[in-house]
This record gives sequence, structure tokens and C-alpha cells, in this order.
Amino acid sequence: MSKQEQKPATGDNTIKDPKDWTTGDEPMTGAQKSYLKTLSEEAHLESEEDLTKAEASERIDELRKETGRDKPQKGH
Repeated sequence: MSKQEQKPATGDNTIKDPKDWTTGDEPMTGAQKSYLKTLSEEAHLESEEDLTKAEASERIDELRKETGRDKPQKGH
């Protein structure tokens, strides 16, 4: 199994819930803001401007599901 196909082990601490981030209450990053804008446009929604890093991460996850970007693309 390649590294890309491997799934994190149970209890892997490299993936944290955004609510548990020590910097989660800081303003979202420029990259998050840009990606949220793109996803919001695809979903025909207004982009949210005043989110924290944690809120932005959760919103990105929601919009990825809504726009179908959470599914692997064929041929990749």
C-alpha cells in the first residue's frame, strides 16, 4: 500500500478537530479566505468574511461536500 493510500492509525494525533486547535480562535488565514470564496461561488452562496481559523476549516469541509469537491476525481 502506498503512502497516499494509507489511512491514519486510530488515535493518530496529526488530525485534530478544529475546536481543539490552540490557534482556532485566530482570524482565518488568507488561504482559507480565498478557498472559501471559491467554494462559496461554486455553491452560489455569499462568502463569509469574519470567521476564525476553526470556523473557516469547518465551513470549508461543509462546502466541499456541498460542491462535490470532497470526492476523489477520476484518473487521479
